[in-house]
Amino acid sequence: MTGERPIGEDDLQAFVDGRLPSSRRDAVTAYLAEHPGTAEQVERESAHREALRTRLAFKAQEPIPSRLRVANIMAVRRRSSPWRPAAFAAVLAWLAIGGVLGAWGGFWWASRTQRQAEAVSVADNAIAAHRIYVSERLHPVEVPADQEAHLVQWLSRRVGKPLTAPNLNAQGYHLIGGRLLPDSGEAAAQFMYESVGGNRLTLYARSGGDEAETSFRFEERDGVSACSWIDKGLSYVVTAKVSRAELLPIAEVIYKQLEATSEPAKGHL
Repeated sequence: MTGERPIGEDDLQAFVDGRLPSSRRDAVTAYLAEHPGTAEQVERESAHREALRTRLAFKAQEPIPSRLRVANIMAVRRRSSPWRPAAFAAVLAWLAIGGVLGAWGGFWWASRTQRQAEAVSVADNAIAAHRIYVSERLHPVEVPADQEAHLVQWLSRRVGKPLTAPNLNAQGYHLIGGRLLPDSGEAAAQFMYESVGGNRLTLYARSGGDEAETSFRFEERDGVSACSWIDKGLSYVVTAKVSRAELLPIAEVIYKQLEATSEPAKGHL
């Protein structure tokens, strides 16, 4: 997750399609080397694409038969209203090939679009929760940081996966506590941090469904920045009223800490 901007879905799609600019290809290749889950997914999609292309290559390389050219078809129609069965069958065969390619591409694109829509929905809920609770002064959290062990265990049990409250002291934020939230019928966890200057940052986590891992997705809404990703079946969103340049390094620190503590965390549940 290095470089001028994080690797996104558009980069991965262009990589699979073979149309990624050379200036970006090295960054994507390095990213995939560091994220084996995403690399496996990209490899599978590339293999499916090439397999389908290879399977139908013989047909795509054939010249269009003269009887199927528009001028000849129109001439046949003028001479005889019903098409000859052979010509009609040939046209259907070409349409079927186009349909297979289009359907497969449509399915691949639709599944990717659905994953993106789900990620946007989680980010929307995380941003909304951030706006509501960071302004609270008396009750910003349900469980305070002095009960961190209980907080993490409780939220892990409710979300259904092991959670960790990252240590952001080096980034200038200390944990003040957390709370349980609803998200589209699922349980979500919110950890809240505060800087010495009083600026608050939240880490939102909920079950991420079938998706194992995604790249960072950044968005900004009315001065509030959010960076979201999925890792090991959990959707994460880190949100704060800071710039993109300030938020992304914090998100990377959180990501690395979660990666480092994911295996030990399993032993507590």
